[in-house]
Amino acid sequence: MSEITWQKSSYSGSADNNCVELAASDTTLALRESDAPTTVLHTDHPQLTALLRHIKTTTPRR
Repeated sequence: MSEITWQKSSYSGSADNNCVELAASDTTLALRESDAPTTVLHTDHPQLTALLRHIKTTTPRR
């Protein structure tokens, strides 16, 4: 994924080193934390949608 534009999550903190960033192409999504910009998670739209749906509907265990 060359020449991509990273977008900061609206839920991230205001500090530059405390945010989740997302970049998208036609077929791939990339996620990273701004404090570790060289570590990138690559996924696709259906997988990310499934992950977010799971997070929203699952109660954390204590």
